Amino acid sequence: MTTPQFDEISVKPQSFTRALARMTGVLWRPEMKRWRGRMALALALTVASKVFSVLSPVWMGAGINRAAAGEGAGAALPAFALFFLFFAAARFLANGLPQIRDAFFTRVTQDANRLVAVEAFAHAQSQSLQFHLTRRAGALNRIIERGAGAMEFMLRFLAFNIGPTIVELLLAASVMAGLYSWKLAVAAVATIGVYSVFTVVVTEWRNALRRQMNEADTELRAIAVDTLTNFETVKAFGAERREADRYDRAMQAYNDRYVKTMQSLALLNAGQEFVMTAGLLAAALIAGYAVVSGAMKPGDITAVILMLTNIYRPLNILGFAWREIKQGAVDIEKLFDLLDLKADIEDAPHARPLAATRGEIRFEHVTFAHEGRQSGLDDVSFRIPGGAFVGLAGPSGAGKSTILRLLYRFYDPASGRILIDGQDLRDVTQESLRRTLGLVPQEVVLFNDTLRFNLSYARPEASEEEIMAAARRAQLGSFIESLPKGLDTRVGERGLKLSGGEKQRVGVARAILLDPPILILDEATSSLDSETEREVQGALSEAAKGRTTIAVAHRLSTIAGADLILVLDNGRIVEQGRHGELLARNGLYAALWRRQTEGEGAEARERAPAE
Repeated sequence: MTTPQFDEISVKPQSFTRALARMTGVLWRPEMKRWRGRMALALALTVASKVFSVLSPVWMGAGINRAAAGEGAGAALPAFALFFLFFAAARFLANGLPQIRDAFFTRVTQDANRLVAVEAFAHAQSQSLQFHLTRRAGALNRIIERGAGAMEFMLRFLAFNIGPTIVELLLAASVMAGLYSWKLAVAAVATIGVYSVFTVVVTEWRNALRRQMNEADTELRAIAVDTLTNFETVKAFGAERREADRYDRAMQAYNDRYVKTMQSLALLNAGQEFVMTAGLLAAALIAGYAVVSGAMKPGDITAVILMLTNIYRPLNILGFAWREIKQGAVDIEKLFDLLDLKADIEDAPHARPLAATRGEIRFEHVTFAHEGRQSGLDDVSFRIPGGAFVGLAGPSGAGKSTILRLLYRFYDPASGRILIDGQDLRDVTQESLRRTLGLVPQEVVLFNDTLRFNLSYARPEASEEEIMAAARRAQLGSFIESLPKGLDTRVGERGLKLSGGEKQRVGVARAILLDPPILILDEATSSLDSETEREVQGALSEAAKGRTTIAVAHRLSTIAGADLILVLDNGRIVEQGRHGELLARNGLYAALWRRQTEGEGAEARERAPAE
């Protein structure tokens, strides 16, 4: 199966409704069942706040009408005052209930975000090695972050802003038509329609301007960083004035686009204000004529204006919301595209845990080629007895690392099969397989955490005594004991606070702590100097005791004592046997050996002091 680069995973043109359906579907998952009560209460509070938002202007208008008519004059609590109290209470509830809703509904949105983000993170981890090798750095993390953030924004904005505003508009239109005049309802709906269309059209135009501005900003920053970073080259060629002119041109281009963007924002704001003001004017004129004709009372004008103002207020950010909703729909779609992506390598439905006892490995007629390459393995067969020490040798690209990756089942062979103790790797779970294999790679990459965390990564449940026992076997014990914080010492980004030999010994200790039946040494000492290599080699010999060991060798001297050496070339095993036997055949292995020993001899002569 061909694994697409992550950035090439298609985001199909989907309707907004599909993104909304997938987003709200998260709220109905079984894991969210405990929040159903909060969801229902949040919906009820939202609707109630909009009801009070519509009622408050009605009560204000009624109070004004009664005050104008002089009703209840001299009473302890005149009728108009009672209606004003109703108005104040309703207005407080219209604005206060959403705050109460937000206070307890935040837990729901955050839990939904966590649920989807963790699921996407775990799903990304389950993808094949090929998937991770071809993705762009940081792309997965950005997709997960943006998708989860877009879910929260869209849930909040659609459920508690746009949706309720539509409900309020319908309620207000119904009240205006029922209590006052159907003409007012038409004016309100028409104003919202014109406002929305104008905002969407102008925002789409502004988005194009913003993209141009962002491109100019990126170019400006790139020129600045590039020039300041390469200051020696600039000075060497006397190009200071030229670079300043180039920066000036980039700044002018950015400024021009920035001005256009801000002018478009001014146009959007002014246009929105014009539409809203025109709507209010139309409503005021309709109500005014109705008052003159006796169909309405003076206080009703106030009620209508307040009602419309309440509706218009949340629409002020419609342009921003439209842009964010469009981007959010894309981010959510990408997030769910990741979740829909099927892994190349999956456990079979009948997969069972690997039961490794002897550690015997068999490759039977295995053929495999990497994506986009012709080289790989071509009909490779061999048997490694349990407990044997086997070396893999051959020129670069011969297929040594490919054997290890197939053994880890990072890939499946195109044909043939691989067995451990008679069990086909495709019939066992990947987790159990990889707990059977202990790896010491060419470069041990560590987490930016403590020595304890990195050493126990193979067995997080290991006790401190077990961790230190493994460290001592890897010749790392005295180093740890010399540190002021011991196992709690942080190793830095990618373990940069440790030397190369110390990092390799951490890798060895990790493999010892795992105590696997099979140990894999992938050129574990090739990047070390000779003295450090001898120290680490002793730790590796300790780790290899009592277990099947496969060593990919850069320096052939490290596998000279192997029980069996497999020599590969162009994806085939061309020679196999012990070190002495292979030298006697005077084939590829002997040629590689002579080349290395002659090179090491020349280096030794160069280092020797002159007599």
